[in-house]
Order: sequence, then C-alpha cells, then structure tokens
Amino acid sequence: MKFTFARSLLVTLLCAAGVAHAADEASVKKGLESFLNAPAVENVKKTPYGGLYEVLLKSGELLYTDANVTFILDGALIDAKSRKNVTQARLTQLQKIDFASLPLDQAIKQVRGNGKRVIASFEDPNCGYCKRLAKDLLGLKDATVYTFLYPILSPDSTEKSKNIWCAKDRAGAWNDWMTAGKVPAAAPAGCDTSAVDKNVALGQKIKVSGTPTIFTADGHRLPGAVPLAQLEQAMTLAAEGK
Repeated sequence: MKFTFARSLLVTLLCAAGVAHAADEASVKKGLESFLNAPAVENVKKTPYGGLYEVLLKSGELLYTDANVTFILDGALIDAKSRKNVTQARLTQLQKIDFASLPLDQAIKQVRGNGKRVIASFEDPNCGYCKRLAKDLLGLKDATVYTFLYPILSPDSTEKSKNIWCAKDRAGAWNDWMTAGKVPAAAPAGCDTSAVDKNVALGQKIKVSGTPTIFTADGHRLPGAVPLAQLEQAMTLAAEGK
C-alpha cells in the first residue's frame, strides 16, 4: 500500500507541476501579447537558461523573457559552456519542414543527370536573386529541382507565374525568362492556374517570407540565393542523410 500511495502522490505532484508549467507559459504569452498589443505569439517554452522563456512569434522570430515579462531579449542566446548559438540552432530546427508533404505536382520539375539529389525552391519571377539562382542552377549536376512559383512581389509576378505555369514547356518558359529575359506567352483561355494560388497559401503556411527560399530533401531551409558550392554541399549531406 505504501508503494501504491507513494506512486499515486508522485503522479499527482507531476500533474500539478505540469499544470503550473503550462500556466506559467500561458501567463508569459498573455504578458508579451499585451506588450506587443497584438496576438502575435505562436508558442512559449521554458528554457534551461536562467529562468528564461523562449517565445516564438507567428512571424517566425524568437524572443526571450522572464516569467513576469519584466524584460525582453531580442538577440542570440549563446551557451557559454559549449559556445553553441542556441537561438540559431533552435531556429534551424523550427524552420525545418516535412519535405515529403510538399505537393510536388504544383511545382515545375527539372531533372539533371541521375536526379538523385533533390531540392524544392519557392521563387518569384520578378525576384533578382531568383534570377541569379536560376543561372547558377543551370550548372547543377545529378539533381532534381522542384520550383514552386511563389508570386509575392507584385501583380505582374502573379501574371507571369500563371503564364509560365500554362506554358506547354513550363521548365523552358521559366528558364527562358529567368536566365534570358524572354517574356512568357500569355496563358491560353481556360488554363487552370490554381496551382499558383495554392503555392502562395502553402508558402504562407510554412512561413516563406522571401524569395528564393530553398528546402533540401531533409527539410532544411536555405533562405536567399546561396552560393552554388554551399547548395551543393547541403544537397549532398541531405542525400546522404547527414
């Protein structure tokens, strides 16, 4: 009976601690949203560092504060013992996606060589960095590239995206425009361009805030037109499961 009672008491204490922990996090969320004057907090999590709470904003940013929200830290948290950038490591983890869940039928597919290494990119046809990336990708070997048309810069971006999507040779129309400035032909009447609208909704859901944004096969996010050598390395590591 003593064992049963002790076990029951332990479960009760653990449950109470869990409720208190959740209450603390809810209080932090309420306090920070009051400070920000907006329902901007997505999640609050207590860290093992000096009573700090990690606050993930809906924008994807990370902040830190205490239980009473008496201060707010907007910057990198460094573990002094390991010298690890805790904030960057956490952001990398939070920004990962489930690559297998991407609706690849909504993307332009290009296969080079054996196509073993795979990436997906979200790009706007009027994005200068995307055009630079498109030229770099022409030299990519043994890779499959899925390009999600993601027009977020202007109405013209939307029009061009839909025209490219409706082209008989989508990859050709995309590359002609992005690397040579050849304007895509107007979409024929009745062409289904819903994929472009779905891509915009998808990008917003996974917090793609700028173009280009690249995802490797293991779900890691590479924002911006990263150098080809860096992209090659990330793709190889993802393909090898490292």
